[in-house]
Amino acid sequence: MRGFSLVELSIVLVILGLLTGGILAGQSLIRASELRAVTSEYQRYTAAGNTFRDKYFAIPGDFRDATRFWTRGVAAAHCVSQSGAAVGSPGACDGDGNGFISYALASESAEGFQFWRHLALAGLVEGSYTGIASAGGSSDATIGTNVPASKLGNAAWSFQNASNYVGDGSTYAMDYGNMFNFGGKTTNALTYATVLKPEEAWNIDTKMDDGKPASGKVIARYWNNACSAADDGTHANNDLVASYKLSDSTLQCALHFRHPF
Repeated sequence: MRGFSLVELSIVLVILGLLTGGILAGQSLIRASELRAVTSEYQRYTAAGNTFRDKYFAIPGDFRDATRFWTRGVAAAHCVSQSGAAVGSPGACDGDGNGFISYALASESAEGFQFWRHLALAGLVEGSYTGIASAGGSSDATIGTNVPASKLGNAAWSFQNASNYVGDGSTYAMDYGNMFNFGGKTTNALTYATVLKPEEAWNIDTKMDDGKPASGKVIARYWNNACSAADDGTHANNDLVASYKLSDSTLQCALHFRHPF
């Protein structure tokens, strides 16, 4: 029985190497494309929000007259209707018009989820969103149901207000105002889960802002020596002189985009 010659084995090894290299290169190109999508998605949603404000003179979700345009979603107290509109299709719920995006109770209308519904009903974003919190809590996001998915795998967008936020074990203390959150599904909460490596978060931040995790409009989540770390090593949520932890190659980051409008 004839075996393989060294030349034949060498050729097989070269082919396997080329295939492996091609697969890895392909994965890298796909990831790079997904990361570029984060920027384009943010720009698209910000433009949609500004177009909505120009047309309806309100922030989507906070819009007091949504039911005048799209009728009332459900005949329930949580689905506020300033207009007294009847329940109909497509149906929406009104905001209170105070300029802040708020959340209510589980399985009820919330301005943060109506944000996406109002934009979709106005024809400014693709998709259909319920405007209602999922069953896990007042800010329980379900990707594709009440918040839009991102092209980056397992990631999505949500919207909220965090004016003059005091910070916590994950989030810097600062004034976020109305802000977009970019991250993965978090249990009974908004899109806060880690989906980016620190280098990837830094790359997005550098392209869109100042490349610093605790200043400007792009702010890192998970400051405590995870996504970012204080330059002096104190790791406090009010220590805003910090850098991305570029030496960490694992998924440690989510992002906040503050004051888009």
